[in-house]
Amino acid sequence: MISSRRLRSLGELVVIVATALFFALAIQAYAVKPYVIPSPSMMPTLEVGQRVLVNRFSHRIGGDPKLNEITVFMPPSGAERDMNQCGVAGEGPSNQDSPLSHRSCSRPTPHASSKTYIKRVVGMPGDRIEVRDGHVIRNGRKAREPFASSCDAAVCNLAAIVVPRGEYFLMGDNRDDSKDSRFWGTVPRAWIIGKAVATYWPPGRIGVP
Repeated sequence: MISSRRLRSLGELVVIVATALFFALAIQAYAVKPYVIPSPSMMPTLEVGQRVLVNRFSHRIGGDPKLNEITVFMPPSGAERDMNQCGVAGEGPSNQDSPLSHRSCSRPTPHASSKTYIKRVVGMPGDRIEVRDGHVIRNGRKAREPFASSCDAAVCNLAAIVVPRGEYFLMGDNRDDSKDSRFWGTVPRAWIIGKAVATYWPPGRIGVP
């Protein structure tokens, strides 16, 4: 027969484990959450399969995304399709037969996708953004982007658009192989989850992205 002391010890252990589990889940839901890089769109900064920790807490308490931050977000619905749906019919660099094919998508679809993406913030609300040879020209000046790869595809040269108020222009560092705001438009603040603050796997790439 189990003694009352053992029962108390068992009960205390259950409470401790339950409390630890609660805080672990709360931290993941509201503060820091791990993500796995699913595609080569952020190379050379982040490789496929690399794992990052994302700070969700700062954005939940009102902190806004900053320029050049690597950010996890929900893209506009239709971003996951092969044609990268834009909120304006016939617009965006994936529509090569359109007269507007050499301009980024100027308006996203009205709802967020259920998937999460990771890209870099390259345009802030109100910025005038164009792309030349894969590099961002922000408000008429070439941005300093040592993280960006070379680019020679059709999407490497795009005419300017203005980022709407309360929205952000995001691009992958692998400019020649990234589906991003060029294709499906800017991302509203409410769809941005948090910023990548550290990489923790593989061990050889531990650090700050």
